[in-house]
Amino acid sequence: MNECDILGEAKRRFIAGLDLWGKEHKDPSELNDEVVVSSPLSSREALGELYRDDFPLLRGKEVLMQAVYRGSAGQAFTSASGSFKGTLGDVLEMPLTGSFERSVLVSTMNAVLRNLSLIDKSVHCKDDGPKRCAGHMAEWIDEQGSSMVGLVGMQPALLEALVKTLGPDRVMVSDLAEAGLVRYGVNVLDGMNSSEMFERCQLILITGSSLVNGTIDDLIENAGRRKRRVVFYGTTIAGTAYLMGFERWCASSV
Repeated sequence: MNECDILGEAKRRFIAGLDLWGKEHKDPSELNDEVVVSSPLSSREALGELYRDDFPLLRGKEVLMQAVYRGSAGQAFTSASGSFKGTLGDVLEMPLTGSFERSVLVSTMNAVLRNLSLIDKSVHCKDDGPKRCAGHMAEWIDEQGSSMVGLVGMQPALLEALVKTLGPDRVMVSDLAEAGLVRYGVNVLDGMNSSEMFERCQLILITGSSLVNGTIDDLIENAGRRKRRVVFYGTTIAGTAYLMGFERWCASSV
């Protein structure tokens, strides 16, 4: 990549992988198979019965799109909404002009790679899943040995777990929608200008939604300049993390 274009490069690798898979399995039909991307899932469909009400999806700040390919599901969080029905080839021909088009591609790649058994954990956890995820995060972050940890994207259960484990003075958080607020004793930075986080934090946890909202390239460039460790979290990034070799953490998804 001459310029940082994570989703574009992931798409190119995805297409190359499909071509190779089709030749190896003598199955050139995958591009003609149908992909159905549902209209946004309801909060109950997406998250089940939750123990808390402060998730962005419940507050209408984002929606969860789900693609189904050959019976396998892949998901992507996005601020856009809509639905899509067409072939895999149609998806790959869509220009990536906005969040909706990116969410269709990302959820579809997740569904296809899930169908090929190349990834798992492409469907968001439900019911007590987020609570279990936060518990796993508390254990995991304690093992990493980072003096400062940054969280890109407001995932309240994870932020709460980080603060309980490290204390508010060792945690930084940024978000596009909640900049300027204080959550769990931590000031929320502007998600479009979080350079301070990359200067101070050795470990940065980044939401996979950055792949859909178009912020991932700047985040990766920031981390690269400062030699920071990046770990993506969530289901949205599942396929791209596989294709690009990114480190990913997602404890309770299915």
